[in-house]
Amino acid sequence: MAGIFGKILIGIYVEIKRSDGRIHQAMVTSLNEDNESVTVEWIENGDTKGKEIDLESIFALNPDLAPEEEIAQSPETPPPALSSSVKVNKIPTNKNRRTIAPPKNETPARDNRVVGTTRARPSQQTEQAPAAPAPPPIQHQTLQQQQNARRKSNCVKEVEKLQEKRERRRMQQQELREKRAQEVDATTPNYEIMCMIRDFRASLDYRPLTTADLIEEHRICVCVRARPLNKKEMSVKDLDVITIPSKDVVMVHEPKQKVDLTRYLENQTFRFDYAFDDTTTNEMVYRFTARPLVETIFERGMATCFAYGQTGSGKTHTMGGDFSGKNQDCSKGIYALAARDVFLMLKKPNYKKLDLQVYATFFEIYSGKVFDLLNRKAKLRVLEDGKQQVQVVGLQEREVKCTEDVLKLIEVGNSCRTSGQTSANAHSSRSHAVFQIILRRRGKMHGKFSLIDLAGNERGADTSSADRQTRLEGAEINKSLLALKECIRALGRNKPHTPFRASKLTQVLRDSFIGENSRTCMIATISPGMASCENTLNTLRYANRVKEFGISPSDIPFSQGGGGRSELSPTYEYDDFASSPSRVKELTVDPSAVMEGRTGGHQMTQLDVLEAQWGVGSSPQRDDLKLLCEQNEEEVSPQLFTFHEAVSQLVEMEEQVLEDHRAVFQESIRWLEDEKVLIEMTEEVDYDVDSYATQLEQILDQKIDVLTELRDKVKAFRSALQEEEQASKQINPKRPRAL
Repeated sequence: MAGIFGKILIGIYVEIKRSDGRIHQAMVTSLNEDNESVTVEWIENGDTKGKEIDLESIFALNPDLAPEEEIAQSPETPPPALSSSVKVNKIPTNKNRRTIAPPKNETPARDNRVVGTTRARPSQQTEQAPAAPAPPPIQHQTLQQQQNARRKSNCVKEVEKLQEKRERRRMQQQELREKRAQEVDATTPNYEIMCMIRDFRASLDYRPLTTADLIEEHRICVCVRARPLNKKEMSVKDLDVITIPSKDVVMVHEPKQKVDLTRYLENQTFRFDYAFDDTTTNEMVYRFTARPLVETIFERGMATCFAYGQTGSGKTHTMGGDFSGKNQDCSKGIYALAARDVFLMLKKPNYKKLDLQVYATFFEIYSGKVFDLLNRKAKLRVLEDGKQQVQVVGLQEREVKCTEDVLKLIEVGNSCRTSGQTSANAHSSRSHAVFQIILRRRGKMHGKFSLIDLAGNERGADTSSADRQTRLEGAEINKSLLALKECIRALGRNKPHTPFRASKLTQVLRDSFIGENSRTCMIATISPGMASCENTLNTLRYANRVKEFGISPSDIPFSQGGGGRSELSPTYEYDDFASSPSRVKELTVDPSAVMEGRTGGHQMTQLDVLEAQWGVGSSPQRDDLKLLCEQNEEEVSPQLFTFHEAVSQLVEMEEQVLEDHRAVFQESIRWLEDEKVLIEMTEEVDYDVDSYATQLEQILDQKIDVLTELRDKVKAFRSALQEEEQASKQINPKRPRAL
């Protein structure tokens, strides 16, 4: 072995040549006698690399390490006879050295060997015994063949070696592919992610919510409900990325991809008051969420229950009841379950003596406008009276005597609710549906329970749509969800001011956010599919902002020996989300900078002109909107704030134009009657011409004044429409995170 490798030893550094032509040093780590090669290693860019190199390439770059040459003995001088038991050692022949093979009738020398097209291996070495003398022509022919074989260039040898290695590598890769194909289910996309999720869930110790758990008292209760995969998701074999290991913890397995295309999971953890998995029924959700609120309205309180989430995540199913195809069983929704308990509570002795009457209302809020779902979708006006109480003018209250009456009203209201198509659902709820159960005692309000099915939160991202109606829908939903969140936070923290005027939804529900005896429950519904992962995380972050919970590793119920928490599940608190680069961090809003930008160094915008003309620049609605945007700097960019300002201005101007138009229409009827009297007067033989001309001139002057004023307002309204369109185009292309 020492003769083959010359002066090469393990641990020394040798020069090697890379496939791209580079030559550098590498350390010898092993000597391979079976294929006459050495294994070398080197460090490159912080990584240890290695390869196997044949001896000829090593000796070509490191001639000082080659074995010493020996003079080939002449055929005329026979070497000393060796014992037949002694084996012949091989020494690689230098490429510049020629060795003449000994005659057949002589024992070959110890260090002489024949170099052919392929080197002889040790196992191929055979003991050579004295042979019979051969004819000289055969000896000459053998010598010629060996010399021809010896003339093959190193380039050809290298090509043959590369081809052999390539074939061997292809066979290994084919075997590896066949082995993986047997293990992987080819019909399941994202099989690798599915295995990661399955392995992670195997390390958890599940402790789900049960009916035996205690119902805790919360002024603000925030819970999460995950639905099972639906038929559409199962048909495309979507993965369930939601895990609910305990009664108050929700985990989202978000698939991520590294720069080198390696896929991995980022396990994001949230904690709430309650977490309901996909096996939970509506009755179970109602037991822990809305049921504790029923007693509040009998104690002269205000109760509110929201269902919030992406379209198709189960909001309407939770609030309205189970679906069987397109038909909905309203008796199993929270609306009906709450009504059932209200009538049961009325029969209790301590409440029966109060002589309470039960009324119900059902209306929707669409694009900042209120419509009565129990009165053929009549448009309603929301005003504040002298006592600063919000009144929905014209809203019908229907008295109900039993649960069946409530179910009939729910069916009537659901049949005419506004819906539309989004990327998430073909029948997305585009409006907020508000169902209220009101207790009255001798005509005065005793308590009120508001149950709200909010619009799909992905609609809030449609603020840069090309269609104005979609933009206004998205802006109103976005603004109302922000306002709702801040009103609930103000309720929980007993803040002195609640920005309820920032949206029509919070304005209508104002009395539910004030007072010591107000309680609120939010049910965040999430979709389990991997395709809905982004919307699911947005929903959970919104719910987390409503009532900020901390999360620690001890909250995650890992099974014993299931692995380290830090490796399997990184934990997150709200502060982590606020500073996480994964959130779309928009420019912060500096109100002073915004005002400076509008007054200093720039021309007055159309909005400023409209404010001066219409006198609505300092309305309470706009003040609350500014406060709302200041409190949500990470979600509202300056461009989006300007857009919301334009939309709010547009809505106020629209109401004024419609109101003035109605007044002009009524005035036109009076003008027609006056003109009819004048025309009848001219049919008389001796009518007073001066009186006729004077009265007609007065009527025309009134018409001109009123119609000119209306025309100017319509022109200003059209300018506001253009201002809104331009503001929508200036919204950052990186759209703000959907709520």
